[in-house]
Amino acid sequence: MSVRTFLLGLGLTVGVGGYPAPAPISDTEAVLPPTPARLAELAKAAGTDQWRASVPLLRTAARTAYLRERSEAANRWLVVARWAALLAKSEAEFVPEWIKAIEGARVGRPNLASLYDTVNLPLGRWLSPDLQRWLVGNAAFGDEFFSLLAPQDHLPAAFQILNALHGRDPVKFARYSSLALAIALVHDVPPPPHWPHGQVSATALPRKMNAPSEIFDWRIAEDVAGRTFHRLARLQADELKFVVDAAAPLAELKWTQQVVDYPLSHLDRAYTMVRYRQDRMANNHPVWPGATYTLHDILQAGGICVDQAYFATETGKARGVPTLFFTGAGNDGRHAWFGFLDTAQKWKLDVGRYAEQRFITGYALDPQTWRQISDHELKFLAERFRTLPTFRQSAGHRAFAEDFLATKDFAAAARAARKAVTLERRNLPAWETLLAAEAKLPRTPRQIEAVLREAALAFQLYPDVAAGFSNRVSASLRARGETSAAEAEERDVARRNRSKRGDLSAQQAREILLRSMATDPVQAQERTYQSVLASFGQGAGIGFFDQVVVTFVQHLVRLGHKPAAERALVRARQALKFEPNSQLDEDYLRLLAAVRGS
Repeated sequence: MSVRTFLLGLGLTVGVGGYPAPAPISDTEAVLPPTPARLAELAKAAGTDQWRASVPLLRTAARTAYLRERSEAANRWLVVARWAALLAKSEAEFVPEWIKAIEGARVGRPNLASLYDTVNLPLGRWLSPDLQRWLVGNAAFGDEFFSLLAPQDHLPAAFQILNALHGRDPVKFARYSSLALAIALVHDVPPPPHWPHGQVSATALPRKMNAPSEIFDWRIAEDVAGRTFHRLARLQADELKFVVDAAAPLAELKWTQQVVDYPLSHLDRAYTMVRYRQDRMANNHPVWPGATYTLHDILQAGGICVDQAYFATETGKARGVPTLFFTGAGNDGRHAWFGFLDTAQKWKLDVGRYAEQRFITGYALDPQTWRQISDHELKFLAERFRTLPTFRQSAGHRAFAEDFLATKDFAAAARAARKAVTLERRNLPAWETLLAAEAKLPRTPRQIEAVLREAALAFQLYPDVAAGFSNRVSASLRARGETSAAEAEERDVARRNRSKRGDLSAQQAREILLRSMATDPVQAQERTYQSVLASFGQGAGIGFFDQVVVTFVQHLVRLGHKPAAERALVRARQALKFEPNSQLDEDYLRLLAAVRGS
């Protein structure tokens, strides 16, 4: 993607153009939450799209309250300061940062625009003065917005959606503001071409979401009529985004309400409503064969696991139920299932998961960022610890830590982040802020490694996160020449996850092998392959085959070492679990034939 910036010569300056400058905020005022009158004055001074002059005043007020341990006032002032800074930020600043975040998260895709025109005008220009006043005056919405906001959110588009929804009916917007936020952050950019799964053509399923205003009005009408299984006004945006990400057109969602009459307590039966087509799997036809892919088509014709999971997720979304579409690799095949928020407000993440065999880890797409998330990471959402008072306190310290970090007060940032992780060990962004601050202070690599190990221990019940911190310890050890210690750290991560998280074990094995492939001669690479196969491949399944075996075999073929590639495959068959006629068996035979025919 590229950026084109124009109208830079306008030279807009916030605080001019006839608007009065905001009055100073005294220390006496700062230790109390901002009053409606003060917020109205700030909004008036900012005008339609000029907030920059208010940022230093608001930040100083927030920090004054924070240092005096007046947490409520501090958090309220900081939220307003964050709004002011965001609304004042120009598109010329924002778009390059956004593109960098898209590329960094590896969620760029062909259907994103290749060119983004930007102007040196504030992002706040997309929001009406009335909406800006509402935003800065609504502390709960501000907390929700900034806790959910991700670098991959395209704010010009998201703000336009929020503004349109607010303009249609400010009263409905206020009541269903979390729903509006979820829609804005999900519909800001087109979904990826492979969403919700890749086993149906773009002709049969166009991959177009329903219009934001249309889906907003319909969702509210359904909620008011009592036809939703969850009261939408009681759900937060981090749950509602799994409702508003429906791929099926609105007419199909309405249709499912007529034909699927299971209550929420039995929504899992929607998965098995779709007759399983053994013939498609037997004939190796995983891609949907029909010309159209409507929910009616699926129910009438039957399908395989991806079709069952898609039908069930869309059926749940039609009833206002947050649902997730999962795919995963088990011992000898790939599978799809779904999850939903049940009657007890808890996530049930394994519906259809064991229909064929016990699969270890599933992956879903986060419709806000379109990044892949595992169902184990969703424990954060399922545990709902973000609603606890201790987490809200932790989040407040984390917000100040980020603010101190942004202004290069690294010592203050480290202190605030340390308070945040002490209050709630699961506050992952706070750990990252702590590490970022520590890296800017006079710390030795050993001291940074100690914090990384502390973070890994804090997330020992969340293997994905713990492994990430441990791998950063490995990278640090390797950077300072402790190669043996780094390798031991990597192998320890793989061993810890071998029984319950084979996917993480396979990832570790892959990283070890890739490093050898990049630096060692072929014979040494073969020894490394044999080592990881012996250590982590015994009894492993198709995930290990995809990540390790296929990667190495294809690498050897590219180098012209066909005998070595065939040896690698033979060794894999001896180590991995191969069930006759399974997907793993079929993939192995296809790869073997390709190697011999290359």
